[in-house]
Amino acid sequence: MFCNEYPLIKNPPPGAKAKKILSLDEKYLMQSFRRYYPLVVKRAKGFLVEDVDGNIYIDLNAGIAVASTGHCHPKIVEAIKKRCEELLHYSITDFIYEDTAILAKKLSEITPGDFEKKVFFGNSGAEAVEGSLKVARGYFEGRRPYILAFIGSFHGRTIGALSLTSSKPIQRKNFQPLMPCVEHVPYPYCFRCPWKQRFPECNYWCVDFIEEWYFQKFIPPEEVAAIIFEPIAGEGGYIVPPDGFWQKIRTLADKYGILLIADEVQSGVGRTGKWFAIEHWDTMPDLVLIAKGIASGLPLSAIVGRKDIMSLPPGAHASTFGGNPVCCAAALATIQVIEKERLLENAERVGSFAIKRLNEMKEAYENIGDVRGRGLMIGVEIVTDKASYRPAPKLAHEIIEEAFRRGLLLITSGLSVLRISPPLVITMEAMEKALNILEDIIKNVSRR
Repeated sequence: MFCNEYPLIKNPPPGAKAKKILSLDEKYLMQSFRRYYPLVVKRAKGFLVEDVDGNIYIDLNAGIAVASTGHCHPKIVEAIKKRCEELLHYSITDFIYEDTAILAKKLSEITPGDFEKKVFFGNSGAEAVEGSLKVARGYFEGRRPYILAFIGSFHGRTIGALSLTSSKPIQRKNFQPLMPCVEHVPYPYCFRCPWKQRFPECNYWCVDFIEEWYFQKFIPPEEVAAIIFEPIAGEGGYIVPPDGFWQKIRTLADKYGILLIADEVQSGVGRTGKWFAIEHWDTMPDLVLIAKGIASGLPLSAIVGRKDIMSLPPGAHASTFGGNPVCCAAALATIQVIEKERLLENAERVGSFAIKRLNEMKEAYENIGDVRGRGLMIGVEIVTDKASYRPAPKLAHEIIEEAFRRGLLLITSGLSVLRISPPLVITMEAMEKALNILEDIIKNVSRR
């Protein structure tokens, strides 16, 4: 299907076929989502994507960090086909089948913590977030209504999840009032510290701030059910907290009996070189939320938590399609592929190479302010200049548009951050090609 020559732009995008489909899309689909550029996908394989006009692209976003094992991995396709011939649906809310039990056992084994766990299956990251709110509040039988989230976080767009999300104003505009008893605290964004401090001289002021200005001023800590967090901020800018931060949050939560909910929807399933990003900080959350990469493109999510906390009574929470047998088969195959093909190691190896190369670019070019990441979850912050470090959203968008025209699929996050999150199967050769293209683009914009 794909030749060894990639990327390959035969017809400058959008081509004639793409334009026809774009016209239909604009006419019949509600345009409530953001399109970065006019890519109309026909098919994909591994880390390559082909559009309807025959152009071949190197994929550096994996369908928003979903195609963990690469597009259409033969083992995943085989598992899906086999299960499709046996069973498409029979709802675990009322009945039982083997797939969910086996997958729940496997997820309990690969998530952090050697304590006993329970699992709940849904269809999306937002659904996992919504469910976790009910689990946390239900565990405390309504005595703890408050939830703490972080400024810049993204947890979904349904009303409960949206109440936690705070990465862009447009996501919340016109939807008030949202869920009550949600408070936001600053994320540990050291490159743009809201207090203009520097790590480690700040001595983790952002943790002390929660206790001194929230718990001692207006939020009774004994009424806080949970702190929900992304171990590495995704939509907020691929922000990596400093070493020690999540351990201190764990200590604070333990002091007041507050649950920790790790939203690993984007950072989990091997993206950072470990099964889950929170493992980089050796911190045990009480609940882990999983979606995106777990089923290599099929809709599936999971809440994995301590057995005693996952205690909602029968009838309190359910999902008709959650734990669909075909999706569970894809998830089990995904885990097997990641293990057998050593994709955690590949994410670490290729990611380390990319971060090193990007840091070299940072030294060379005025418009790269920061490079950060773990494994294949990498952010490159684009700035107007190194003197002011002002965000440059227009420039960041120009970079990804030019990358698209040259056969590289990149998207942004945060104010002006290039988001690099390719399939975990990407090769060193492909990453080097991609970075060569990116460097040439950045070099040209820096000359302006």
